[in-house]
Amino acid sequence: MLITGNSKEVSRQVDFIKSSGKTVGFVPTMGALHRGHISLVEQCNKECDYTVVSVFVNPTQFNDKEDYKRYPRVPEEDSKMLKEAGCDLVFMPTEQEIYPEPDTSIFDFTPLDKVMEGAFRPGHFNGVAQIVSRLFDIVKPDKAFFGLKDFQQLAIIRRLVQQVNRPVTIVDCNIIREADGLAMSSRNMLLNADQREAAPTIYRVLMQAKELVTELNPDQLKAYVTDQINVNSELKIEYAEVVDAGNLQPIKAWNDAQSVQLCVAVQVGKIRLIDNINLI
Repeated sequence: MLITGNSKEVSRQVDFIKSSGKTVGFVPTMGALHRGHISLVEQCNKECDYTVVSVFVNPTQFNDKEDYKRYPRVPEEDSKMLKEAGCDLVFMPTEQEIYPEPDTSIFDFTPLDKVMEGAFRPGHFNGVAQIVSRLFDIVKPDKAFFGLKDFQQLAIIRRLVQQVNRPVTIVDCNIIREADGLAMSSRNMLLNADQREAAPTIYRVLMQAKELVTELNPDQLKAYVTDQINVNSELKIEYAEVVDAGNLQPIKAWNDAQSVQLCVAVQVGKIRLIDNINLI
């Protein structure tokens, strides 16, 4: 497994691999890897001849500087996990390598970026688009793999690929959960014992909500989810939205969309967790 922080070396290696007719898959991450990330790598290994994984905590997608500072960074552990998972190339760049000059690119993903994460984290998706487009420039993958836990981000990246006309197939991969239902996240390691015990409530409530679709309308279901999560003193819901899975816009009736997603963001102390579930 090759480990490098040099973007030109990555491009040279990828060009060499592609010159022999092999396909290149890409898994972008911010490190602090867990089994969810590794499932993406495994899927990439299945579908592509050569697997590239990036590990970079991207500053431009954090609207909270303190959140950026406390985001976990464990590069040695990440490297070990990726080697065991069969990764071929790990790209671990510095901020200077990715952004030798400030990135002033502005993207418009209306209406996808105006709701949920876009409303609560101004500038977040513009930062995501900056780093993903930059990484796609360097790696030039045939396929890129993203987890469905970041449901809105996945929709944004699909739109980005359309807007900049990238020849890359975006592959969505299932949410990987702990035994108690908590969606795997690098942020989970920042939870204290009480917070970690409370966090699975999020998924339990989502599952309860799925069972209530025939009894409640979308607004009532949102209120139910909010109330049930906030009952736990360790948890404070930031938003609960019932949206059209295609355009991410809130719906008022179940027949407003062919596929419906319930998305939540929850503050657990200072740590912010997101999750989602398909309702219809």
